[in-house]
Amino acid sequence: MSNYQPLVFILLLCLTPCAIAQLRVVTELSPPNQMLENNQVTGTSTEVVKQILKYAQLDAQFLMYPWARAYQQAQKHPNILIYSMVRTAEREKLFHWIGPVALFKLGFVTTKERADINIQHLSHAIPYRLALQRGDISEDILKARGFDYILTADIVKSYQLLIAKKVDIILDDARYLTPLANSFGLADDSFRFVYEIPELTLNGYLAASLATPHEVVEELRKGHEKVKKSAAYKNVMAH
Repeated sequence: MSNYQPLVFILLLCLTPCAIAQLRVVTELSPPNQMLENNQVTGTSTEVVKQILKYAQLDAQFLMYPWARAYQQAQKHPNILIYSMVRTAEREKLFHWIGPVALFKLGFVTTKERADINIQHLSHAIPYRLALQRGDISEDILKARGFDYILTADIVKSYQLLIAKKVDIILDDARYLTPLANSFGLADDSFRFVYEIPELTLNGYLAASLATPHEVVEELRKGHEKVKKSAAYKNVMAH
């Protein structure tokens, strides 16, 4: 029997989550949740995802892409994790859903100088020039409400258009305005949140591509349950 022990050990090792091909984690640039600092993906939601991986005893490479490309990668390839993605009926069967790692309360944002922009109802924003990120869930919702818009690769590009006065409004969370202003070297109050859109208060999830092994998905879900108890997680998910 002793001759079989090495073989049994190898087989058991191959069944562990750590023995799979290295995971890749894809996301978009979206400060302060996902940022790129010194060629490393950082940010509040990123730290939550890293803690989930740590509890699951999994290694992963973090990569930042425009959202449309990140989404495509997660649909087409095995062993891909993606965040922070809104969970919708259309997306439900396209991924394994791990758990929320962000909370978005989105609405229209303009610059401090645009005191003339006063939005009291969603329809009041339709005449304004709007920038949205390509592939974002808000695109479908606002298109159905009659909006026209310019599409950008990420939220930073949208802010750049706003600063350059090429658009009047963009979409973001009121909690993120100061970090974004600071990232451009601007004063804390450079941007103004003008209207919260109720339909766009949403959780952003960590999800896995469908070809990701079941045992890996389960370990990630267990890791998420542990991370939910942490102060960092509660801070990210705070209203």
